[in-house]
Amino acid sequence: QVELVESGGGAVEAGGSLRLSCTFSSESYSSNCMAWFRQVPGKEREGVAAISAFNGKTYYTDSVKGRFTISQGYGNTFTLQMNSLKRDDTAMYYCAARSSYSSDSIPPRAEGEYNYWGQGTQVTVSS
Repeated sequence: QVELVESGGGAVEAGGSLRLSCTFSSESYSSNCMAWFRQVPGKEREGVAAISAFNGKTYYTDSVKGRFTISQGYGNTFTLQMNSLKRDDTAMYYCAARSSYSSDSIPPRAEGEYNYWGQGTQVTVSS
């Protein structure tokens, strides 16, 4: 079973930075559309950022614009650089990917659009 594997979560003080990475568990799989979601207990999963390698476009939810950067790294790895972290960024972060994307639009932000998921990595920001 193919899955995504996340790394880089942890605890940090407000104003600090973390870098999350995500890669496919199998080298046989790749994706041209990847995203990061986050979820806190009692709330719905929220699309944080997404990137399309097909057209180079990105999506960011308003609360992270200017602070977070999603990028595709070497091979099947993609990352989320999180700077100027706030307590409200505390959540379980999930990476997601879809098997193909060929639209000229910004990448989708709904979780139903993605068919590969990681297990999640906890990010805790303290003040």
